[in-house]
Amino acid sequence: MPVFVRSLETAVPPTILVQSQARDVFAAQPGLTRLGSRLVSTCFDSAAIDTRYTAVEELSLDAHPENPRFFDLSTNRVLSPSTKVRNEIFANEATKLFIEAGKAALAGTPDIGLDEITHVITVSCTGFFNPGPDYKVVRALGLNPSVQRYHLGFMGCYAAFPALRAAKQFCVADPTAVVLVICAELCSLHVRTSNDPDTIMGSAIFGDGAAAAVVTARPPQGPEPVIRLDHFETVLTPVGEEAMAWNIGDEGFEMVLGSYVPHIIEEHITGALEPLLAREPDLAGLPYQDITHWAIHPGGRSILDKVEAKLELTQDQLIPARETLREYGNMSSATVLFVLKFILGQPGADREERICSMAFGPGLTVETGLFTLVSPGL
Repeated sequence: MPVFVRSLETAVPPTILVQSQARDVFAAQPGLTRLGSRLVSTCFDSAAIDTRYTAVEELSLDAHPENPRFFDLSTNRVLSPSTKVRNEIFANEATKLFIEAGKAALAGTPDIGLDEITHVITVSCTGFFNPGPDYKVVRALGLNPSVQRYHLGFMGCYAAFPALRAAKQFCVADPTAVVLVICAELCSLHVRTSNDPDTIMGSAIFGDGAAAAVVTARPPQGPEPVIRLDHFETVLTPVGEEAMAWNIGDEGFEMVLGSYVPHIIEEHITGALEPLLAREPDLAGLPYQDITHWAIHPGGRSILDKVEAKLELTQDQLIPARETLREYGNMSSATVLFVLKFILGQPGADREERICSMAFGPGLTVETGLFTLVSPGL
C-alpha cells in the first residue's frame, strides 16, 4: 500500500544569525586561548553557512534586553545560563514552532479536515516539558482530543526517519489514518563559549527550525508533487559511539561531535546503503548517481563533501543539502525535512523520480530512506 507525504512545510524563528558576525563575537570571548580563537575563526569560516535562525532573540546584535541571559551586548560576552533557564525558553519558543509548522502543513492538505487527523508524532532533542509538544499541538490546532499522540525525544539528527517510519506503519495498519509529523529543534539554546573543539563546532553550525509533514495512504488530490515513502533502514556503524553524543550538563546540553565523524561516515556509508537498496534489486547494482535525488542531512560541510566523493554524486545532487546548510545551518532532526522540501520545490520533475535520503546521529546511527517524488499532475 503506497503511503505519501501529502504536505511538507517548514518554519523558523524570526531572529537571524549572520555567520560572520557570530564568528567575530565568539572569537573575541575572554578566556579563549590563542588556539581557541583560531579554531573559532576556522570552524565558522569553513562551515559553508551564511545565516542561521535562533529563538533566542538576544543573540542578535540588534537586541538590547535589560537583563541579558545569553549575550551581553554591552560587554560583548556570551553568557552561560543554567539548563533550567534554557529549557524554560524551549518550552515557550519550541511550542510556537511546533504549532506554526503543523498549522502550515495542515493548510497544505485542504481535502483533509482537522477531525480526520488520527495521529500526531512530535520530535525534538533540544528540550523537554510535559504536557509536551504533542499535547500543545492538539490543543492549539483544534485536533480531536482522542488523537493518538507520540513524542520522540533526544534521538538527535536522524530522528525524522523514525517518525516518518512510524507514520507509514500507522497508515499501512489503518488505510484511513492521517498522521501529522512535526520536528522542532532549538539548538541555539545550548550555545556556549569554550576552547573545546566539539563545543566550538557546535556553536558554528547549529541553528533552530521546524518542519511538519502530513502522512497518509490517501492518494494525492491535486497537481502538486508529493513524496511516496517506500522503504526505511537503520544501520549502526561498528565504530563511532564516542564520536557523536548529546549529553545534559548543568549549563545546557553538551554536544560531542568529533572531527573523525566525517571519516567514519565515509568508511561506512556504502555499507549503510546496502540494506536499503537491496529492497529494490533494480537499484542495487546501479551507480549511486543514477538515483535522481539525494536528500542528505547536512550535518556539516565536511560530511557532505565525504558523501559526494564516496558515492560519486554530482554537484547538482548535493545542491538541496548544501543550500539548506548555507541558509539554515544544522537544525538537527528537522534539517533533512528542509532538504526534502527543497527537492519538492525543484521544477521539471518527471512523473516519478527516486529520492535516496539519509541522516546521521549518535551511536553512530545511519538512518536511510528510499522515496519517490510523484507528480500527479503530469
